[in-house]
Amino acid sequence: MPTAQKAQVIEETRQDFERATAVVLADYRGLTVQQMGQLRGKLAERGVVLKVIKNTLIKRAADEAGVQGLAPYLTGPTAVAFSYDDPVAAAKGMADALREFRRMEIKAGVLGKASFDAKAVRSLAELPSKEVLLGKLVGTLNAPIQQLAWVLNAPIANLARALDQVRLKQEANA
Repeated sequence: MPTAQKAQVIEETRQDFERATAVVLADYRGLTVQQMGQLRGKLAERGVVLKVIKNTLIKRAADEAGVQGLAPYLTGPTAVAFSYDDPVAAAKGMADALREFRRMEIKAGVLGKASFDAKAVRSLAELPSKEVLLGKLVGTLNAPIQQLAWVLNAPIANLARALDQVRLKQEANA
């Protein structure tokens, strides 16, 4: 590849590292072209872009973007998944692909400027979705309000039950 093309790939990859909320690196050895196409499609549904880039170019782009610690993971063929919106989407997508394509292997991940190993990527992939986490948060925030409403409503409800019992007793005596 001529130097101008390499410089362009490095620049694009650097911009991807800076824009991405999360990045996952994987070894795609053993996948067919058709399987790579399926993987790209499934990741695209989650808003994740998958690129195959030479390791030396990934390292240079990551260094320029301020991402440290990727060098040990840049061996063999490397596919890079960039997630621009949801930081968990790339990890979940690659973990799903790992289950489906068994030949893939997650190498590492990047959140912000920090890199981490495959075990941490799998842990990130096991997190509940953003919607589930927001639902749990709303439920947690709503619980004290529900308790307060129940406590404030209890005396009125007890008075209503007592008056109803008095009414029933008077009707029985009449």
